[in-house]
Amino acid sequence: MTVERLLHALADGRTHSGEELALKFGVTRAAIWKQVAKLADLGLAVEAAPGAGYRLAHGLDLLDVEALRAALEPAVAARLAKLEVFTELDSTNRRLLAAPPSVGSLDVCIAEYQNAGRGRRGRRWQAPLGSGIALSVGWQFAGVPAEPSALTLAVGVAVRRVLDRVAGITIALKWPNDLVFDERKLGGILLEIQAEAHGGAHVVVGVGLNVALPAALLPSLCDWPRGAVDLTTALGRAPPPRAVLAAGLVNEIAALLADYPAQGFAAYRTEWRSADFLRGRVVRLDEGTGRLFGTALGIDADGALLVETDGGKRRVVAGDVSVRSVG
Repeated sequence: MTVERLLHALADGRTHSGEELALKFGVTRAAIWKQVAKLADLGLAVEAAPGAGYRLAHGLDLLDVEALRAALEPAVAARLAKLEVFTELDSTNRRLLAAPPSVGSLDVCIAEYQNAGRGRRGRRWQAPLGSGIALSVGWQFAGVPAEPSALTLAVGVAVRRVLDRVAGITIALKWPNDLVFDERKLGGILLEIQAEAHGGAHVVVGVGLNVALPAALLPSLCDWPRGAVDLTTALGRAPPPRAVLAAGLVNEIAALLADYPAQGFAAYRTEWRSADFLRGRVVRLDEGTGRLFGTALGIDADGALLVETDGGKRRVVAGDVSVRSVG
């Protein structure tokens, strides 16, 4: 018996007795108890009532490979080389970075729980199993695309389009990779590019999205003044099924990657500017050379952030930018 099998048995949120589960899986009740303990390690709240059994505090909308595949656009499904869904994985980005697909093919990796999920600058990104979307899309460009530094921004626009279309919610975008709702962090993007010896470029696009997290966890999930938010809270109702969200993201990102060599950032620039969370705000910029404050002026044609400082206008292509008071 595996923890995955127990997880699927308890995903309905109902109470299942230890005896029932032991008979179902042909193991002892002690074996069931050991697997229940492992579920807690995955961030799940498991309620154990003496004489009644076990239940998850909240039912789970688990992802299924075949349901995801069926929800993909035909053109995207035709490009699909690999689609994997893991109950637990260290990092979906790391998984896809290990082996690039052939040019024009698509790899997709999704994890219900990442035990070493990463954000920009090595920050840890972790949420309880089944509470969000943690997916990566791998793509091989024939050559290094123009404006590669703006590709993260273009992905932000793609995610924004999906959430508008699928969930009916309009989000803001914080340079360079954060998804924002009501001045709280809804998710983020981690894009990694590896130049290949033959002149191509292996790109892995990672998207982390908060869908239905425990309310007590949201304030501490990130260091923003107002903390994080999930789709459930933002919508004030149940969010769309996670398979629908995940498939929508894969469809939109796949189309972006296929078209980016020809279109570049120009096809996304206007929409990104309309969603710019930082424009007009006083920001703090942390660079390798130190820290400075200024007012965000938006982005230039190549996606670099423009900041007005006491020393004049700065063009920022890398660094950590946050909305902070000067004091």
